[in-house]
Amino acid sequence: MPIKTKEYSSYLEKTHFDDIGCLILWTKKENKEPSLAMVFTKDTKQYIKASDAFYTIKERTPMGYGFTAYEKEQTKSIKFEEMRLRMLRGEHMANPKIRKQILGE
Repeated sequence: MPIKTKEYSSYLEKTHFDDIGCLILWTKKENKEPSLAMVFTKDTKQYIKASDAFYTIKERTPMGYGFTAYEKEQTKSIKFEEMRLRMLRGEHMANPKIRKQILGE
């Protein structure tokens, strides 16, 4: 999928993603190390190592997973490894049960 905007984007090697959730799923499938990826941060508007970023889970992202990267810690943000585990367990905004829990719908 072509990347339309840097916001929410990430990449590893020469493969680019419009949502960090897609990168996490791809690295599992391809047996790649996701912590080596780069992610675009919402607060500083630059790419940093995905493993150094903090993540929130309430935003509308291109693929609907909801994880947004920040360089500086945010209220209720989580670290990379927790975001990765939540993504792999299906605990993301694309899951209707999880979305309802997070948004209180």
